[in-house]
Amino acid sequence: MGQLADKVAIVTGAARGIGAACASGLAAQGAHVFVNDILEPDETLAAIHAAGGSASAAVADVTDRAAVERVVQDVLAGYGRLDILVTNAAYSDRELFYRADLDGFEKTIDVCMWGPFNFLRAASKAMISQGNGGSIVCISSPHAFKAIPGAMAYNMAKAAVDQMARTAACELAEYKIRVNIVHPGWTNTPGERKFFHESELAEKGSQLPWGRLAEPEEIARGVVFLCDPASDYINGSTLSIDGGALLPHEQMFRVKDRPDAHHA
Repeated sequence: MGQLADKVAIVTGAARGIGAACASGLAAQGAHVFVNDILEPDETLAAIHAAGGSASAAVADVTDRAAVERVVQDVLAGYGRLDILVTNAAYSDRELFYRADLDGFEKTIDVCMWGPFNFLRAASKAMISQGNGGSIVCISSPHAFKAIPGAMAYNMAKAAVDQMARTAACELAEYKIRVNIVHPGWTNTPGERKFFHESELAEKGSQLPWGRLAEPEEIARGVVFLCDPASDYINGSTLSIDGGALLPHEQMFRVKDRPDAHHA
């Protein structure tokens, strides 16, 4: 039995990538996980069941508020409780904002901002009614504070997610519902193949301080840590899991060891 035994969780966008890893990580610690995606998350469910975990599909579009509320009600009807929410579902197009396709621009904001809000709101109401507290983790991004060219909609949405999560942490503290943020670094997920070829990912990963991209399971370990009841005093915090990618690591900042250098 893991530290999340008897807990019930929802993970959004969990058919692949970081979401799938989070769902598997929570299930490995004993939680029953509702795996949300817009399609049947068969591979994620099969992996969890093969590992001896417990999980169910929760098919719904995160931008459909009524469908999101139905998912939460179905969880409550089937298990009588909801303890954990991980908002991970994402979408992104890349184009300079002044020539971007506005349908894709708006979809990015709908999925990445309104999607987390819809689940945050529905899950919070359920957790407040239960009176047992809860843990919510919002998967955000360094895009929240770093202006990446060609990703204005994603940058905007993730900045909103950070403020959304911190405000929710303030408002839900009296109910012992914790809300924290995870900023994954550049991660080896299927979604990255939308923008980069394998050779580009390998080359760019080698240029990071840690010499590689993150793996989804490494992000998931941070999420499981934040959901652990032992992390009860962590609220409104941001956990960066990026291998030091945001540290100043350009060659110009490196101090080279010289033979004539004086060492203390």
